[in-house]
This record gives sequence, structure tokens and C-alpha cells, in this order.
Amino acid sequence: MGFLITTLIFLVVGIIASLCVRICCNRGPSTNLLHLTLVITATICCWMMWAIVYIAQMNPLIVPILSETE
Repeated sequence: MGFLITTLIFLVVGIIASLCVRICCNRGPSTNLLHLTLVITATICCWMMWAIVYIAQMNPLIVPILSETE
């Protein structure tokens, strides 16, 4: 459930950032395309980093060793 909700949050943030870039930085078609590409790439990279860390915590490679006193 948390993975899906956070993925939707990243999608909404990416759409809002794309709209802000489109409205605030209107300098021509090639510059707009560059800015839009950078925003989309940054959003996807941030989501992928979050997803990899989230999924890595589901099945950790190093298992904690508990002592006998605990």
C-alpha cells in the first residue's frame, strides 16, 4: 500500500513540476523541451532511488544477530 501511494505522490509532484516549468520558463520550444526533459528525468530518478531503497528493506541481505540476553 505504501509503495503505490508514494508512487502516486511522485507522479503528482512530477506533473506539478512540469506545469510550473511550462508556465514559469517559457523561452521557446527547444528550451521548453529541455526543461521538461530535465524535470521528468529528475522525477523518475528520484522515484527510482526511493523505490530501490524501499524494496531493499523488504528483504535485507544482512540479518541482525540477536544475543542470548535479549
